[in-house]
Amino acid sequence: MARSAILNVMVSAATKAGRGLVRDFNEVENLQVSRKGPGDFVSLADKKAETTIKTELMKARPGYSFIGEEGGAEEGTDGQHRWIVDPLDGTTNFLHGIPLFAVSIALERQGVLVAGVVYNPVMDELYVAERGGGAFLNDRRLRVAQRRDFDDCVVATGLPNLGKGEHGRALRELGGVMLHAAAVRRCGSAALDLAWTASGRFDAYWEHGLQSWDIAAGVLLVREAGGFVSDAKGGETMLETGSVVAGNERTHAELLAHLKRAAAAG
Repeated sequence: MARSAILNVMVSAATKAGRGLVRDFNEVENLQVSRKGPGDFVSLADKKAETTIKTELMKARPGYSFIGEEGGAEEGTDGQHRWIVDPLDGTTNFLHGIPLFAVSIALERQGVLVAGVVYNPVMDELYVAERGGGAFLNDRRLRVAQRRDFDDCVVATGLPNLGKGEHGRALRELGGVMLHAAAVRRCGSAALDLAWTASGRFDAYWEHGLQSWDIAAGVLLVREAGGFVSDAKGGETMLETGSVVAGNERTHAELLAHLKRAAAAG
């Protein structure tokens, strides 16, 4: 695939940060870790990766705004563009030696997502998308799964960690989906859940309680792979509300219906 100059910058930043994460992942038992709250960890790896990404992006586009999980928001002089960065999505997996985590970088132009990169450095899987240009995994074009019968579908989700989120709602939704789907998976990285939905590994995906940096790149990946993405009410407030539902046209609609029934039962 032919990449734009800005996507090349994003890929370079993601892969450079990813190399550092792999080194730290191989030394995870000795990694210095601080605890921010119940079930919510931050590591030196997180911080180093975000510094690497920010340095690379700002060197190429110094006027762009930046928001990252670790460093927060920084307003730029450009006024039109914003980087949305999660340097290590799946931190708990990382710290427990589970090789399901990713670097996620998105670019927003005037409030519209225009480019996204999700990189799993352990598997060396690079997912990229540009608005109107399609989605790719290591240069292979992606399409969402085409299954139409929900009882044939593998559906991914995220569950709230200790001390976070609405556990009752999660159990109602999980119970409702389990009655209709072939299987449900919980992998621990929203960025990868969306990337795997874009690639057809998962037929659909939903989660609540996320941040914009968890899902921005993945939302664009799914859409550019021909999929549908909304918030849990079918709207467009994913980055603001932190709820996301994704799939092909049919699985997305059916998953939304199951979630709405669970909400009504609550």
